[in-house]
Amino acid sequence: MEEERSLSLLQLMVNEGLVPSTEEEENRKIVIEKLKQIVVAWVKRVAWQRRLPKQDIAASSATLLTYGSYGLGVHGSESDIDALCVGPYFATIVDDFFIVLYNMLKSRPEVSEVHCVKDAKVPLMRFEFDGISIDLPFVQLKVLAVPENLDILNPVFLRDIDETGWKSLSGVLANTRICRLVPDLEKFQSMLRCVKFWAKRRGVYGNLNGFLGGIHLAILAAFVCQCDPHAGLSALILHFFKTFAFWPWPRPVELQDGTLHPTLNPTETRLYMPIRLPFSPYEYCHSNITKSTFYKIRTEFLRGHNLTKDLLKFDFDWHNVLEPFPYTKKYARFLKIFLSASKQDELGDWVGWIKSRFRCLLFKLEEVQGLCDPNPAEHIDVNIADPHVIFYWGLQAGKTNAIDIKSVKDVFWRNISTGYQGPFGKMELSIVQASQVPKSAQFDTLSRKRTKACWKMMDYHQRRIPIYSQHVPQYIVGYVSTNGDPEYPNAGV
Repeated sequence: MEEERSLSLLQLMVNEGLVPSTEEEENRKIVIEKLKQIVVAWVKRVAWQRRLPKQDIAASSATLLTYGSYGLGVHGSESDIDALCVGPYFATIVDDFFIVLYNMLKSRPEVSEVHCVKDAKVPLMRFEFDGISIDLPFVQLKVLAVPENLDILNPVFLRDIDETGWKSLSGVLANTRICRLVPDLEKFQSMLRCVKFWAKRRGVYGNLNGFLGGIHLAILAAFVCQCDPHAGLSALILHFFKTFAFWPWPRPVELQDGTLHPTLNPTETRLYMPIRLPFSPYEYCHSNITKSTFYKIRTEFLRGHNLTKDLLKFDFDWHNVLEPFPYTKKYARFLKIFLSASKQDELGDWVGWIKSRFRCLLFKLEEVQGLCDPNPAEHIDVNIADPHVIFYWGLQAGKTNAIDIKSVKDVFWRNISTGYQGPFGKMELSIVQASQVPKSAQFDTLSRKRTKACWKMMDYHQRRIPIYSQHVPQYIVGYVSTNGDPEYPNAGV
């Protein structure tokens, strides 16, 4: 029964389109390879411009290291690719990365919408390459030649890296350590894919909105895999919810790597849910979790536990666990955040900047209202011509039903007005009733596939031939019974 639950969950992931096809996987590999070639050519050009000796120009090299969901192997069809550009000692971020490489990318026919995000904590370039979104930060190593198969955990390569470089490296370092520390990589990948889907469905995914980001979920999932290395997928999901529904926060979660880490007083971290990065005993995952979002995350962990503790019951259905969060049934009022710009290419930067400051807005709302649920989903009103994005945040019945929205907006506007380099767009805040939230913005009313996978084998002593998913060749989705004769299978899945 437990194996059947695992199989049905894997099939559900395929049915939901969360697993890329073979063709999509091949396209991504081609894009990465092309991008590597561009980066190598870029380094040769920079070496020539620096007038390095011919032998140094010939020896110089750079590479790309993928991380994030793609690096962990849990990306979906719509996921972007996070790739770190690793350059040699003579290539600088200001002159060479943001100017020379930028111009080389901009001149390529496969590349479009190239943006330089220089003022972020992790400076990067963002662009489309053959229709796939790429986030490309940069780190400079103190070497002439960066090997293509770089072992980034080798301390030889990590000497004299500045603070910005460490921040750029953190995603790659974390991914590499996680993949090495989990007992079964494929089982971990399947589990994490499911957990991310759950977090998105239940509205607790998105670091900028104060929820769990990809790295948080990856470490939590890896922790459970380490605690129960021989469990099947469905058992791992059950243990995931049970573990964190009753976790004694703010006790930190940390992966076991065979070394003793210093014990820090959790209150010193000032984090609601401290999760230790697996490559440093002193660093925690960056978190925007507030009182409101901490409350919702814990509530969702507990809900997940209550629904999965009866995993082996006959009528168990994964769809109940993965039911979209019913925002308009849960909340009577919403904060409507309307963001617009005069041009479409200015909207992305404007929205990105404001989202990076959402924590300030959350704090202010908690101060004047009480708990708030910042739904990460972005919506568009087809009746509005200007480029725009709309957010609807659920407001729990708090101190008062009369929020001074003008004072909230004034405080938030002062915060977002400081430091923004691009053209300012518009921002409007208003309180709306649940009945005023358009149907298209109600995530809980989206149509969902309700097919329930079921596998039935009349005689488990018969020889069984595995049937593999056409979308995910490594996943067995069922078996064919042969009635003891391998040449004449007579029963389907």
